[in-house]
Amino acid sequence: MPSRRSARRRWALPAAAPWATWAVLRATGSERGFPLIPALSFTPYAAASAVLPFALAVHARSRAAALVAAGSGAVLAGAVLVPARRRPPACPPPSGARLRVATVSLRRGLVAPGPVLELVRRHDVDVLAVQELTPRAEAALRAAGIHTLLPHGHVLAARPGQVLSASGAVWTRVPVTGRGEVPGEFEQPTVRLAGSTAPAVEVTSVHTFPPATSPASVRRWARDLASLPAPAPDLLRVLAGDFNATFDHAALRAVLGLGYDDAARAAGKGLAWTWRPLRLRFPRLVLDHVLVDPRITIASVDVVPVSGSDHRAVVAELVLPGG
Repeated sequence: MPSRRSARRRWALPAAAPWATWAVLRATGSERGFPLIPALSFTPYAAASAVLPFALAVHARSRAAALVAAGSGAVLAGAVLVPARRRPPACPPPSGARLRVATVSLRRGLVAPGPVLELVRRHDVDVLAVQELTPRAEAALRAAGIHTLLPHGHVLAARPGQVLSASGAVWTRVPVTGRGEVPGEFEQPTVRLAGSTAPAVEVTSVHTFPPATSPASVRRWARDLASLPAPAPDLLRVLAGDFNATFDHAALRAVLGLGYDDAARAAGKGLAWTWRPLRLRFPRLVLDHVLVDPRITIASVDVVPVSGSDHRAVVAELVLPGG
């Protein structure tokens, strides 16, 4: 019996090592390359499973392993729970002009137009940022009446050599005074909205390259995130779309560190998942975000299923300053 217990003790500390390594990477933001970048997306699952090495350590009566496992679990749980903290509401509530921004992914253009138009109608969307658009999907949306609801817009077709679903769009009910784009692997159109607010509002449909398959895909993803513009004094920037990144990625936290607020996080819904495989219940990841200039107040956020899409739409009601 003593020899069996000794064997359990010898294995308890190595068994806790993967969770300890994960906790160090998450706490320091030192994850680099493939496969660490895609693996960090699953930090909530690592946090939930951290009870396993702790239970093994207790069973083996290994104090060192129990301390390592408990510390790793605490670090991971803390990282996961931070996005769930709701920011205290503004007091008194802001009275500026309101703007409802939604982001939707069309799953390589396969989402039917009906659910998209229903999203716009039901949530009274003012600006719709679209990813994974295709020419066929764009034609279907136009035929279904997207321009009746959102008459102004900016569509960027996929460049030669890209997949058709690399296209992107922003449609809005607010007149547009300027159109542009943010460079990236996929098309990321930008519109400047007309209105009485000063500074003006600029909305970008974000779609970064997924870092899921190879070291090259990670490099392309990192370049896309690093290319996103920072807040500017003469603009109220809103970045809305599929960032292919969670709060557990240092690269996304670097974008937030430029000065942006994440709308869902500010509304206490930072843990609301936005992507899962269409035919599976898990995994569930937070890949879609609405990032806003810190001068904008987040009134509410809804995370809404869209039939046919593997992403849920994020609908953020924003209160603009100077109203």
